[in-house]
Amino acid sequence: MIRLNINGQDRDVDVPGDMPLLWVLRDELNLTGTKFGCGIAQCGACTVHMDGTPIRACQTPAESAAGTKITTIEGVSGTVAQAVQAAWQKLDVVQCGYCQSGQIMSAVALLTDNRNPTDDDIDAAMDGNVCRCATYPRIRAAIKDAAKAMGA
Repeated sequence: MIRLNINGQDRDVDVPGDMPLLWVLRDELNLTGTKFGCGIAQCGACTVHMDGTPIRACQTPAESAAGTKITTIEGVSGTVAQAVQAAWQKLDVVQCGYCQSGQIMSAVALLTDNRNPTDDDIDAAMDGNVCRCATYPRIRAAIKDAAKAMGA
């Protein structure tokens, strides 16, 4: 039995310790907003926050998440998250939408740490988040819009 704190709630899961956190979230806890993309931590679709830091859930063993605070797209909240989500909607960022939960989680982490990111900061923070629809210009614009909305 592994106790995980997911979106502020302690959850006990009876899974092998080496089971990827992604599968615990999706299959055991029915939190399907976190997506499976590549399984090798290269696409970013499975991005969640562990103690506020974006991580790839597909390569994070469940046992390593015990004792941390995990936030998924279903639980992300606060001023930064609201600004990012509003900018995503305002600028119509989403095309197919598959990668967007990971994109949003990475953008929230960036703007939590850096309220006025440069293009280079955005590139570095979003590196590894792949969008097959190539909405990268809209993603960048939305991050800048969210920063502006927060007074950057």
